Amino acid sequence: MNIILLEHIDKVGAKHEVVKVKDGYGRNYLIPQGLAIVANKPNMARLEGLKKQGAKKEAVIIAGYQEMVASIAGSKITIPAKAADNGHLYGSVTAQHLSNALASLGVTADKRIIEMPDEVKELGNYSATVKFHPEVIATVNFEVVNEEA
Repeated sequence: MNIILLEHIDKVGAKHEVVKVKDGYGRNYLIPQGLAIVANKPNMARLEGLKKQGAKKEAVIIAGYQEMVASIAGSKITIPAKAADNGHLYGSVTAQHLSNALASLGVTADKRIIEMPDEVKELGNYSATVKFHPEVIATVNFEVVNEEA
């Protein structure tokens, strides 16, 4: 089944791209969720108009994300965690912890768009990747410190 994507979907395609997907995936998930439309003649004719409208909206969204990235760039993010005397954490620092720390800076980043290093189970400095948009990706440096310090 050929469809026109209305949103960017990982491992499927970019926004306003015509892709071929399995019939059930397109008919039962993508189209009812409003993520795609069938690639027939009338919809293909609408595609150029959709691209022009989408480009204007996309530019505004990207500018907003770039402002967020600029506000993160100079900030020092500290995440307190309980740790033993040797520096090992009693738990681990997750994307949710980093999301909460970013929220205290005024940046809303869902935990699902944050890619953490393998495991953060010790005190120290780390960096994570935040994918706000396929074109706007930020590297966030953060430090895990002992709560009692």
